Amino acid sequence: MITMEELQAAIQQRIDNYHITDFPLQKRAVNTLELLGSLNHILAQDIASPFDVPRQNLSAMDGYAIAKGSELSENSTIEIVGESQAGSAYTGETAAGQGVRIFTGAVVPDCCDTVIMQENTNFADIKATVDKSRPYNITLTQTAKVNNNIRSQGEEIESGEAVLKIGKRLNSADIGLLANFGISQVNVFQPLVVGVLATGDELVAIGNELQSLAQIYNSNTPTLKSLLSDLPITIRDYGIIPDNLEQTTIAVNEAMQDCDVLISTAGVSVGDYDFLTTVIETLGQINHYKVAMKPGKPFVFGELNKNLDKPVLYFGLPGNPLSTVVGTLQFVIPALWEMSGASVSEQPMPLTIKAKLISDIRKSPGRKDFQRGVLSLDETGHYQVECFSRQQSHRIKQLSRANCFIVLDKDSGNVAAGNDVVVQPFPWLHR
Repeated sequence: MITMEELQAAIQQRIDNYHITDFPLQKRAVNTLELLGSLNHILAQDIASPFDVPRQNLSAMDGYAIAKGSELSENSTIEIVGESQAGSAYTGETAAGQGVRIFTGAVVPDCCDTVIMQENTNFADIKATVDKSRPYNITLTQTAKVNNNIRSQGEEIESGEAVLKIGKRLNSADIGLLANFGISQVNVFQPLVVGVLATGDELVAIGNELQSLAQIYNSNTPTLKSLLSDLPITIRDYGIIPDNLEQTTIAVNEAMQDCDVLISTAGVSVGDYDFLTTVIETLGQINHYKVAMKPGKPFVFGELNKNLDKPVLYFGLPGNPLSTVVGTLQFVIPALWEMSGASVSEQPMPLTIKAKLISDIRKSPGRKDFQRGVLSLDETGHYQVECFSRQQSHRIKQLSRANCFIVLDKDSGNVAAGNDVVVQPFPWLHR
């Protein structure tokens, strides 16, 4: 049985080869999206700035732009001959000893080389008597330096400079950056098509009536879809497949023709009616089966490749709802981000922190354990975490009440309250 870290490394290596030989980024289709619709998509082009930022010299303060060659020592007098506002620049000339009233973000006239904060003048004393329609004098209350308080043209970004690169996962700040350039459309890699299916005679789709006590609602598919909702993918739902070898084969064969990735829930254990592993081995191969992790041991990683130009990577999750969540967070989501074309620095990293345990934990050595807990701050502002006393994987209410996993190394045993433990907050806690 492979360790969790070994499985993560094996998936990473397979995807690296996938990018090189099976589906290189150079062969990916590219979509042009409206800027606001590009959030979380992967940029398929380098983007260069169409102009300098700032586009001209701007004032960093409210105050006065002073002409070149002026005396800037304390008690110097400057004649103010105009005004420059954001969106309405001063277009006249100034000579040494002159300046213009200026506001934050306004254009500094070419004939000026210093901005003096109004707090460093006698502005407060003369404000009530100033008539802006006529020149007036100000006095410096402290010595100023040439070039102070000016945001120089191009000091942040030069025209033609690459500001975003291929492989960037576009976030809200990126959209703001592009909007500053007036860019309304971007080219992104076409989303991967990810198929999802659930198996089991006992499953009923939500919205339908349960017909017997032996039936349960299919909660795994809605859970899986919601977990994947932030990814730049297109999801195709192949529904609920009965516990039947022929029907399972037909469903998987259909999905592998349409998809880049297939994810299933249930049907990967060793029961008499678990047919998915048989079908995967018929239409492709199983690369790894079973991982030293609790919950989620019967996890399958493989690929479908029979009569295909490129393989369809396959992730088989156990049918238990908690196992679906753990397997998706630890293996599936990182793999999909990697496959999407996002550069390494753009792939989300799971957040882990240390917290003080405030309840005892029971654990047997042998598998890495993900126990549900509630993370909070104590009265001193430090993290603490409480573990639920019952950790059976069928307890769906506990998963909803929890806000984190307490991650216990495979070789660890029981952990007493008061010890520090590693905690992985759920993604929705810190979005």
